Amino acid sequence: MVRTDFYQKLCSILAKEQILCEEPMSRHTTFRVGGPADYFVTPDPEQAAQLLALCREEQVPCQVIGNGSNLLVGDGGIRGVVLALAGQAAQIHVEGSCIRAGAGARLSQTAQAAARAGLGGLEFAAGIPGSVGGAVVMNAGAYGGELKDVLTYAAVLTPEGRQLTLSGEELELSYRHSCIPERGLTVLQARFQLLEKPQDDIKALMEDLKQRRMQKQPLEYPSAGSTFKRPQGHFAGKLIMEAGLAGFTVGGAQVSEKHCGFVINKGNAAAADIRSLIEQVQQRVFEHSGIRLETEVKYMGEF
Repeated sequence: MVRTDFYQKLCSILAKEQILCEEPMSRHTTFRVGGPADYFVTPDPEQAAQLLALCREEQVPCQVIGNGSNLLVGDGGIRGVVLALAGQAAQIHVEGSCIRAGAGARLSQTAQAAARAGLGGLEFAAGIPGSVGGAVVMNAGAYGGELKDVLTYAAVLTPEGRQLTLSGEELELSYRHSCIPERGLTVLQARFQLLEKPQDDIKALMEDLKQRRMQKQPLEYPSAGSTFKRPQGHFAGKLIMEAGLAGFTVGGAQVSEKHCGFVINKGNAAAADIRSLIEQVQQRVFEHSGIRLETEVKYMGEF
């Protein structure tokens, strides 16, 4: 619910065009579903610290998101503030053999900037649709590469508004995990150490990975990428297929027939359809194989 007094306080920190009220989250998630957020704000890093302080003082919930590429927002929307970093937080800088990128920058664009500079190491990230901040939070990876392989540090904001610089080790990066959510940190910026490499070699590898994605993944439908984490010693997609769930449908949500590890919005799916499908897949796979699939997708808001 929008409060006039709180909106006025937001306007003391942000320009009005940086504040959207009752904003449908379907516009900000790659699943293309999700009800309205009370307030959707796009601050730069300095404004973000002030916003977090305001939300604490006013006891208004505040959720930080990236590009919404690993997120399922409930049909009931999100109460309070949704914060997506923008402005200076979306800038990318090449510094010698390093790339410094704001949390709001697209990871794919960061990989492209590295390629143009003749820097290798981020080729795996060229097809990942998330933001740099979101990628750091989940230690994003693909095709044998992970962010922890090239991340030297991330600048973060504590819940109290203090800025810290943490190394990959301090961030406790592991498979699709960091300590950032547990500590309530907000990523502001990341720095990657890369290696000089011929541009033609970088582009050739990126093109190869692009072709492999196009052949194997249902890129033509809205999704959140790989829906499930890879169980140790197994592949989620294979387990789902063996459980007879290729093409399994709930409402407008479907297990992709092209790649069973992807849950897709086949058309006009509700968030409730997607969540129900995910939970039924988890149950059926467990009954068939004894393996409990964990989601990469994060749930947010009211279902």
